Amino acid sequence: MDLHNHLLYKAICTLFLLILKSNLNSPCDRAEYETDGQCCPMCPPGTRVYRQCTEFTSTSCVPCIGSTFTNKPNGLSYCFPCTVCDQGLLVKTVKECTASSDTVCGVLEGNYCIDPYGGGCRAAQKHTTCKPGHFIRQPGTDSADTVCENCPENSYSNGSSTSCTPHTNCESKGLSPVKPGNSVSDSQCGQNGGPVIAWIVVGIIFVLSLVGGGVALCIFRFSTKKTNSSPSGETNLITLYIQNMSIKN
Repeated sequence: MDLHNHLLYKAICTLFLLILKSNLNSPCDRAEYETDGQCCPMCPPGTRVYRQCTEFTSTSCVPCIGSTFTNKPNGLSYCFPCTVCDQGLLVKTVKECTASSDTVCGVLEGNYCIDPYGGGCRAAQKHTTCKPGHFIRQPGTDSADTVCENCPENSYSNGSSTSCTPHTNCESKGLSPVKPGNSVSDSQCGQNGGPVIAWIVVGIIFVLSLVGGGVALCIFRFSTKKTNSSPSGETNLITLYIQNMSIKN
């Protein structure tokens, strides 16, 4: 046991004995302490006993020095060591120690206290981070951890928000569902197949019409040039062919 812990242990034991004696019908007043069968006046907060009282003299007190304190009237021969705020325990100094009050430690941001004492905190722990599929039901504070909860059905979350987002309704947007949503991701939607196929069919018919019309026009021009030199039977066959192609288109 190091000196710091030894002094603290000894001071606590002494204070406990003083309280115990006072509760066992001590002959001393509340502002006195008993030593060697006599009652001596207590020293005020911020001081300790330097010399016990005698039949002819009162208690001699001296101030607490260094990183020590007493925060109550006492009959102690030493002062309490001040608490050290250790950032390794995720706490910081909020109020410096004085001769009559201990150091006040507070929690570093993003943590909550797990070892409180008289208005301060000796050690803290990081707030829980909600996982995907959960939402933050209650954000963490200096004294309480974060509370996480599962997303309700048909919603999702990455764990960083205070509520879950409803899945996208593909049908309501005129889209077809590609992949259903789960607690960590949204639904995936795609274009409906019916309208796309219809437009493709219309496009094919349009292209075929253009091609057919072009072929008929070329044959017509060719036959016109050959009219004077072609026999009447040949001309009639070409005319019939052009008329037939026009009817098909």
